[in-house]
Amino acid sequence: MPSFLRRFFPSVYRKQQEEATTNQYCQYDSVTLTLFTSSLYLAALISSLVASTVTRRFGRRLSMLFGGILFCAGALINGFAKHVWMLIVGRILLGFGIGFANQSVPLYLSEMAPYKYRGSLNIGFQLSITIGILVAEVLNYFFAKIKGGWGWRLSLGGAVVPALIITLGSLVLPDTPNSMIDRGLHDEAKTKLRRIRGVEDVSQEFDDLVAASKESQSIEDPWRNLLRRKYRPHLTMAIMIPFFQQLTGINVIMFYAPVLFNTIGFTTDASLMSAVVTGSVNVAATLVSIYGVDKWGRRFLFIEGGTQMLICQAVVAACIGAKFGVDGTPGELPKWYAIVVVTFICIYVAGFAWSWGPLGWLVPSEIFPLEIRSAAQSITVSVNMIFTFIIAQVFLMMLCHLKFGLFLFFAFFVVVMSIFIYIFLPETKGIPIEEMGQVWRSHWYWSRFVEDGEYGNAVEMGKSSNQGTKNV
Repeated sequence: MPSFLRRFFPSVYRKQQEEATTNQYCQYDSVTLTLFTSSLYLAALISSLVASTVTRRFGRRLSMLFGGILFCAGALINGFAKHVWMLIVGRILLGFGIGFANQSVPLYLSEMAPYKYRGSLNIGFQLSITIGILVAEVLNYFFAKIKGGWGWRLSLGGAVVPALIITLGSLVLPDTPNSMIDRGLHDEAKTKLRRIRGVEDVSQEFDDLVAASKESQSIEDPWRNLLRRKYRPHLTMAIMIPFFQQLTGINVIMFYAPVLFNTIGFTTDASLMSAVVTGSVNVAATLVSIYGVDKWGRRFLFIEGGTQMLICQAVVAACIGAKFGVDGTPGELPKWYAIVVVTFICIYVAGFAWSWGPLGWLVPSEIFPLEIRSAAQSITVSVNMIFTFIIAQVFLMMLCHLKFGLFLFFAFFVVVMSIFIYIFLPETKGIPIEEMGQVWRSHWYWSRFVEDGEYGNAVEMGKSSNQGTKNV
């Protein structure tokens, strides 16, 4: 919003107001502006490491509560900001809140969901994010029209509403049976499991959870344990999946959609409206993922989404390159050109929203055994935030220097990640979370790291006891 830029980022505002003959690629290249945007992700990275210990020792619910409280504080400071430093402090507090929420919510959903519906329910996490993005974009569109130029305060301060929802929600939600067993509350956990599953006989699942918990309790240092050979596949996925998720280029589109559309010749109003369109596509495509993830499988969605994103990035790069060239002076932009660019950006967003978007959180959260789950989820969140921070920090600079080649840069990584998924990720559809070890043991490559009988002993023993051998 011009009033926001004028108040906090005057140098960017001046560039924006200059004649359209100036280099459009570089009009938003500002270190302070990118620091404001990306400080949130650095804070989320730091807090996710602390959140791992809180989530493991005190339960998933408390971690969500902390996240909500920190988010409330950050939203209020941003809404009442008078100086740039207040904006950055507010963003850092929002980042701390996100670190706690991203650590606990995917684990909570994976542990509470029946395995048949785990994929769909976990993607509810991503669906909520996409709905939040869409609501924010719609509100921004209307707030930008408020006379007096103070609409940005509502845009930033309005984050207190979802923050209050997660804060109050964490007070009424039950904790997960896995977490309760981990803290020695076996009777309460069994009662809670009966209530969640809606059946009286939960003894087999309960015994599996207890056995997995006993194995996890025997691990003194889950961080060091992660480095053991048998957890090599888990560690690889915990690092590579969030790394690749950020290098799809989606954050470039979603964070900077108004900036990007403004750069390619839309007015401020039109660019905000175009961001609403991409947000709507994001929500609709996430619903497709909820429908298909437990039907078509994780691998299919990953590979199909990657192919779709690759084609769209090539087309958008060609369109922007043809009109803007290397000097960033497009002249008059015809209407059909803007429609083509927005259409292919929407198809790209759809490809991400039913593949790497939700699956980037779902797959890591469901493959970790209990003894390393909190630590491994912390690594997933940390890697995600490191690369979100780096990309948010350098994107506007890269746009200025790489120009339309920026889209080809991300297209290259989409090719690499699709090949990685095809070769190294086994299908996890329909497999109970406590029995995930069999997936790695039967994989052509990972089986050399995970020997028979080495992974999931406690679960196997628990299962054999249910069959009458009474080993446990």
